[in-house]
Amino acid sequence: MSTENASAARARRNRILVVDDEPLVTMLIAEALALEGHDVDTARDGQEALDKVSACAYDAILSDLRMPGLDGVGLYRGLDREHPDLLRRIAFVSGTTQPVEYASFLEETGVSVLRKPFAIDDLQQLVQRLLQEGR
Repeated sequence: MSTENASAARARRNRILVVDDEPLVTMLIAEALALEGHDVDTARDGQEALDKVSACAYDAILSDLRMPGLDGVGLYRGLDREHPDLLRRIAFVSGTTQPVEYASFLEETGVSVLRKPFAIDDLQQLVQRLLQEGR
């Protein structure tokens, strides 16, 4: 591959931020997305994610809902204040939507949720949908 073609291929890669406090889940998602040709960054909580979003442009964000520190709801609210253009490119990957505050938040916002455990195909379809909607 020529240098120009390699540069063009890198330019088309999507950058995705994965936010989860569980290292194994983060690694699984990041590796699955990297195998699909995406550049992937990770964050352990919502505050670290907001810091990264302020420093880098992301095409999509996948976040857990329940995390210590700033949770997924706090991340969404922070994006709403600081980077509202990203709200249509965020989805939650979570094992819980049961607490009333999460259920009402998800109903209010309409943000997609991929429930853990999930199939890799479902993860990839979710990311493709986020990338399409973000254009």
